[in-house]
Amino acid sequence: MAACPKPCRVGDTLADIETPALVVCLNKLEENIRKMKTVMANYPGVVCRPHVKTHKSPDIARLQMKEGGAVGVCCQTLTEAEAMVFGGVSDILITNQIIGKPKLRRVASLTKQAKVAVCVDSEVNVRDLSEVAVEMGVTVDVVIEVHVGGLRCGVEPGDAVVALAKTIVALPGIIFKGLLCYQGKNQHVRSAQERKKTVDMVAEKVRRSLEALKAAGIECNYVTGGGTGSFQYEASSKVFTEVEPGSYVMMDADYRKNLVEDGNFFTDFQQSLFVVSTVQSVSSTPERAVLDAGMKALSLDSGEPVLSQYPDLTYHNGGDEHGVVVPARDLKIGDKVWLVPGHCDPTVNMHSWIVGMRDGRVECVWPISGRGPGV
Repeated sequence: MAACPKPCRVGDTLADIETPALVVCLNKLEENIRKMKTVMANYPGVVCRPHVKTHKSPDIARLQMKEGGAVGVCCQTLTEAEAMVFGGVSDILITNQIIGKPKLRRVASLTKQAKVAVCVDSEVNVRDLSEVAVEMGVTVDVVIEVHVGGLRCGVEPGDAVVALAKTIVALPGIIFKGLLCYQGKNQHVRSAQERKKTVDMVAEKVRRSLEALKAAGIECNYVTGGGTGSFQYEASSKVFTEVEPGSYVMMDADYRKNLVEDGNFFTDFQQSLFVVSTVQSVSSTPERAVLDAGMKALSLDSGEPVLSQYPDLTYHNGGDEHGVVVPARDLKIGDKVWLVPGHCDPTVNMHSWIVGMRDGRVECVWPISGRGPGV
């Protein structure tokens, strides 16, 4: 497959960008990175490991570590992890189960170039990882994922955590690092009080697991979890040692619907990510403007995008390559429209390049080297 061409060049203006294009406002992106460092200073003893499933870009990951005080990054797929290591990121946690020895050999290979840990939730996976590590002459840090209510992966809190930890401790080539306790569904619960209530329940499950490990004589000083919608609650829980917010660096329309404790909308971090689209058709019967950004350029799983310059206009799904704006108002053919995606992570995954703009000019064009289905 031919490589996707860059949508623009450094020095170009907005008018020069071929659309649909994924664009970040660098001033806002950088401010979000600095803001996270400032926020985390309020939680001594807790560090930030941002999740790169949001941007999948080693360029942004390096900024988060250099300017934002991040200790490393999280990856959700092996493709993301490889992109980070090959892009110069030195400390990675794969927050997912990597199944099958061919993939585990790729994990083991990464440990020769960077500090890499991986999550597990089954004895089968643990034994395979141990065998591969011994075969390749490496040692792999292992984190047990605990099911804390998201109805996805993870062993149940308490005794099941101890049983799997005992297996890890007994096998060669692997080291028990700690626990992953992430409640993904909680990130988009609108009420701040309800999000905190859920984190309180998660923290109790963490405490139960830590107490069970201690009773079994297994040391555990590492608990990671949390996301953009809840990380401050995990950070203040006294059981988490690390948090994993990802979307904060870019943000999206769905996170903007979350409420903070005073009842106002969540605006702690700025919207830095946009899909820039071009008006390609205008009609008056009925009145509408058609954009060149449809389902191939925007993820609609969390709702339609918002028009940044025209928040009172409505985007409608027009199919794979089209978005329909109603009413057309004063939009003209050739106009550029800045769309705020409903969900940043899968939207980024649809593109090959991130266009970084500052003061009306393209300053950089970054490859999204960790994109793809996660092979």
